[in-house]
Amino acid sequence: MIVESITRPYRVTIPMVVFMSLIPVYIVIAGRVSIGALHRPALDWDHALPLAPAWGLVYGALYMFLIVLPVFVVRQEGLLRRTVYAYLTVWIVAYLAFVLYPTEAPRPVRIEGNGFAEWGLRILYDADPPYNCFPSLHVAHSFVSALACYRVHRRLGVVAVGCGALVALSTLFTKQHYVADVIAGVLMALVAYGIFLRPHRRDQIPEGDQRLAPAFGVGVAGIAVVGVAGFWVAYLLQR
Repeated sequence: MIVESITRPYRVTIPMVVFMSLIPVYIVIAGRVSIGALHRPALDWDHALPLAPAWGLVYGALYMFLIVLPVFVVRQEGLLRRTVYAYLTVWIVAYLAFVLYPTEAPRPVRIEGNGFAEWGLRILYDADPPYNCFPSLHVAHSFVSALACYRVHRRLGVVAVGCGALVALSTLFTKQHYVADVIAGVLMALVAYGIFLRPHRRDQIPEGDQRLAPAFGVGVAGIAVVGVAGFWVAYLLQR
């Protein structure tokens, strides 16, 4: 059973193709809304939270961990299809919100300091347009990933949800999102979970998949660590 779980191939489906084709739309929407009136849904909490560049490591590394994790853990065809539907739902709803309620991130004018964390946050700012904030896709994707893994293995899922909570905090301390964006992102993920993922019974998951899930989790965590190490080397080389 374990060998079968490792070697079981993935099937390319229309929803997965649509899912991949939606990725560039994010940039297209950001380019269009940037020339119009932008909203800044700041609350008192947003003003109280300071910029903390070190949280950029959480923003990048844990997000990578959560996005890659379901690729290895969610292998049963029915749950995989439901996971793709959940991603598609939050993506499409978010895109509609980006167009109807364009927002601008609460980023500072400049980032002081030349340390690793500050350098990494500058790269993040350069790579990600400061728009498309409400709701937070970063948060929604993290929680959909975590909850999909929860349907396979409870303890791994709980750890993943905890990582998702840290990612949510990181979006605030890096000034990538507002508190309202985070709340909306979590709610989107929970609705998608209730509609698509929760109805899939855990007893439908092959035993081999359940047994391998923690090992896959450790392996994906290792990938994230290697990614951070590679980023650190890049930082040292450019100094």
